[in-house]
Amino acid sequence: MPELYDGPIIDSHHHVWDLDLGRHPWLAPGARVAHRYGDYEPIKRDYLPADYLRDIAGTGVIASVYMEAEWVPGEGLDEVRAVERYREESGVPGSMVAQAWLDAPDAADRLAELAAVPTVKSVRHKPGGAASPAEAAAGVRSLLSDDAWRDGYARLAGHGLHFDLQTPWWNLDEARRLADDVPETTLVIDHAGVLADRDDETVAAWRAALERIAEAPNVVIKASGLCVAGTPWTVQANRGPIETLVHVFGAERVMFGSNFPVDGMFIDYPGLVDGYREILSTFDADAQRAVFHDTAQRVYAPRPLPDPSS
Repeated sequence: MPELYDGPIIDSHHHVWDLDLGRHPWLAPGARVAHRYGDYEPIKRDYLPADYLRDIAGTGVIASVYMEAEWVPGEGLDEVRAVERYREESGVPGSMVAQAWLDAPDAADRLAELAAVPTVKSVRHKPGGAASPAEAAAGVRSLLSDDAWRDGYARLAGHGLHFDLQTPWWNLDEARRLADDVPETTLVIDHAGVLADRDDETVAAWRAALERIAEAPNVVIKASGLCVAGTPWTVQANRGPIETLVHVFGAERVMFGSNFPVDGMFIDYPGLVDGYREILSTFDADAQRAVFHDTAQRVYAPRPLPDPSS
């Protein structure tokens, strides 16, 4: 009988935010941006470290990685400073992914500032690009192919920074070329390459895209953000995608991420972790530990949460 994982967990992808700061335009009252989950009104509320700690209680999470939450563009360092204050007060998060506009004229200076903060391990800049597989096939390209942007990307390794890529799976061939051209930088694919539905044709094309980019050894991937608009998160719907990630990349290149509070619109935190435990129980103990802990530890090296008993 498969054994459920009961070891330590690192959450490689979550947010916290204080909306009273007014620094998250997409979460402002009345704001509506295109989102793969559709209506995101339920998350337009404060989500602070205390809320995150309440959600993870009893789940085995021992450390976490904050993902930039689309502050006002260009204010990545201000966001990092705010999150650092959270960490100093609560221990959340243990490390972070910062906002960085790689094609900005001052990108070199901004990256140097971010890299000077020990908890910043990676940066994210959503690259836009093709909005559908057809557009990608027709040659529509994203910032991943832009010379100025790639100049910024090429600076990351010199600062010891990784890059978190959030883009739909049909843009991953473009990302593969970037990974090949800059092999010294670890490229982290967020949200499993954004598999937004479970149609057989979509899933087959998604897997094929993953298989191509997984050939690049400097690419890792997050088993996160796998919800489908209007549908609860279930083991049945997510067993196939999560197993595919492990089979294609190997467990040592896959990491668990909650994407809370966003994915909290579809399932509570204990239910999410238990679902992953059930799905991953078909793999051996080393593989389970890799997905739940070791990969994220190697990539992001987050500081552990304070021991509540100490």
